[in-house]
Amino acid sequence: MKKNIVSSCFMFCCFVLFGLQAHAEDGLVAITDHVYAYVGSNEASAANSFGANAGIIIGTKGILVIDSLVSAREAKRLLRDIRKISDKPILYLVNTHYHLDHCFGNGEFAKLGAAIIAHENCAAEMRLKAEDGLANAGNYGLTPEEMEGTEIAYPDITFSKSKHLELGGVGVNFLYIGPSHSSGSILVHVPAEKVVFAGDILFTDFHPYMADGDIRGWQQTLDFLLTLEADKIIPGHGPLSSKKDVIDMRAYILAFDKKARELTSSGPAELESIIHEMKKTMPPKKLGEWIIGANIQAKYFKEPEEGEKN
Repeated sequence: MKKNIVSSCFMFCCFVLFGLQAHAEDGLVAITDHVYAYVGSNEASAANSFGANAGIIIGTKGILVIDSLVSAREAKRLLRDIRKISDKPILYLVNTHYHLDHCFGNGEFAKLGAAIIAHENCAAEMRLKAEDGLANAGNYGLTPEEMEGTEIAYPDITFSKSKHLELGGVGVNFLYIGPSHSSGSILVHVPAEKVVFAGDILFTDFHPYMADGDIRGWQQTLDFLLTLEADKIIPGHGPLSSKKDVIDMRAYILAFDKKARELTSSGPAELESIIHEMKKTMPPKKLGEWIIGANIQAKYFKEPEEGEKN
């Protein structure tokens, strides 16, 4: 319950800071002949899915969609942009993880008959948290009008370690290395195109949300990502990326975790002073500075719950 409250506070902060900006209308960008994605939104409001990226992979048989954004309205925006590119059937939707800005639009794709794919941990977390998140969407800065028509749709197909999909001329691998950004975060690799959709395993020029993160597992997942044959990486938030951005992300989470533990190890302290020190320590990013405080409060600056170990 406490983690849900902190998560709500984080999303509400996003809304307060960015809710007045104009809606992004950049559309899907061609990454390769078969891959398109939203990348590098400068608008991180709740209504714009907190600047989350999404994309598609197109084969001769049909289309795979990667993530569905935060609402039915946002999913319809994605669908409109897909139809500007291709009229092939949408066969599959994969959720890179369970956070609302990546999966609350699932219902619009389920209505089209798309099979929804996710890691088994992602599916479990959705079943545990999604309905409550939708019922309390206002806590995340989302209005009833923005969430109108949004219905939770759960994964139809789950996997534990990996799964391969053939779209017709294009093969796609879903890869789970271990807990990272969340317990069920995955990589979506298109080997022939040398493209990876990293979901929120990678944030580029955007402070990462770490409250659900397993730092050791996240490091290992980023190390694995560096071994993949890929020269174009779509992060969960931020512009089209490369392996240099993966290296930077790895350094960021390790430095953040080390400094946060150092600043909170001596017991109670003023949250604002810790945040101030963290901002001086961490490299500047274009977006998401408020997330530094949300991470400290959710992951490091809280009273242990019963049975919880430091």
